[in-house]
Amino acid sequence: MEKRIDQSLIPKRTLPGGEQIPCMGLGTFGSDKYGADVVSEAVYGAIKYGYRLIDCAAVYQNEAQIGQVLGRLFEEGAVERQELFITSKVWNDRHGEGEVIASCKKSLADLGLEQIDLYFVHWPFPNYHAPGCDGDSRNPDSRPFSVEEFMGAWRQCERLVELGLVRYIGMSNMTIPKLEAVLPLCRIKPAALEMELHPSFQQPELFDYAVSHDILPIGYCPIGSPSRPERDRTAEDVADTQLPSVEAAAKAHQVHPAVICLKWAVQRGQIPIPFSVKEPQYISNLECAVFDPLTDEEMEAIRRDDKNCRLVKGQVFLWEGAGGWEDLWDVDGTITK
Repeated sequence: MEKRIDQSLIPKRTLPGGEQIPCMGLGTFGSDKYGADVVSEAVYGAIKYGYRLIDCAAVYQNEAQIGQVLGRLFEEGAVERQELFITSKVWNDRHGEGEVIASCKKSLADLGLEQIDLYFVHWPFPNYHAPGCDGDSRNPDSRPFSVEEFMGAWRQCERLVELGLVRYIGMSNMTIPKLEAVLPLCRIKPAALEMELHPSFQQPELFDYAVSHDILPIGYCPIGSPSRPERDRTAEDVADTQLPSVEAAAKAHQVHPAVICLKWAVQRGQIPIPFSVKEPQYISNLECAVFDPLTDEEMEAIRRDDKNCRLVKGQVFLWEGAGGWEDLWDVDGTITK
């Protein structure tokens, strides 16, 4: 008999409308390293085991392969469409008039779906870089965040809901100043905010802001993204799995430190979306949300170990005249122009 996890054991998170979704998802960013077929086969195995939340994006260049896998699963009767919660995202080069809707329709076709459950604006500006470019690459058309431009993309996302092509819409890689500028203008509020979250980069202010506005935090890089592209690495980066609090908890629970990072994320209240193509890892990732929770003391020790270490700095999106990558994240508390 195939090994499967009991769905009733998996903790749930609640969306603004009251719908519950799993506390753990499977990320699919990684085709640049493993290839789209390898990633899609991991999606196949993960869903067979018990994953029900799959985080996709057009720019990951694997939605067509994932769509083939979903089709196989439906044909085999392994899962029904309504059991899954599938996300996707519009990439930065498709923010223009009509382009968001066209991009979503392309993702729907690639995924073989009639409806996407949650559709994100991947980054809050139309600054494009080619997949796989190096960290020094810059597009001369890049420019600072514009409320007007962002709302142009968001209005199309709202239209996607009205057309029934997506059920919920969300934002990603935002800051509090940006959210404060756009939330009052939204007809349909974001159901979720995808953001970098891991023990060495906990973003407590942004996390609390999202929760206080009934926006569900979804955390990428939940174990510090050890396989992230070289362009996103710097000498100052902190390895989450080497934090003293994480190492101590791993020793106490007799598990890999990466498992502790995921336990922390789930117990804190965000939805981590770890990426893995290896069956033992993605099985362990989901099981860790169910069994052997961290103690309050361990959770507090990890909270105190926050290093404010952003790993995905986004420097490839900087515009002419910008300072460092910090300008993308409004570190001075105001939107950087």
